Amino acid sequence: MNDNFIGEDYIIIKALDNGVTIMGLTRGRDTKSHHTEKLDKGEVMILQFTEYTSAMKVRGHAEIITRYGTVTSEPSSGSRSS
Repeated sequence: MNDNFIGEDYIIIKALDNGVTIMGLTRGRDTKSHHTEKLDKGEVMILQFTEYTSAMKVRGHAEIITRYGTVTSEPSSGSRSS
């Protein structure tokens, strides 16, 4: 792994519905959730990978913007726009 790239890229997540969940997942032998945030519609969070965070999971309807492009996650089942 090249540690020179850790923390260099930012990811922007914009909630398109209430209750979007963002989970940070750990590095290492066992991947575990180490941090969770909830966003409501219109809220934006700017994130980056660190020496502790190797992955992020987004649950709910959100726009995810990276230097590689933009993707929109699907609404969670049972969620409603407000």
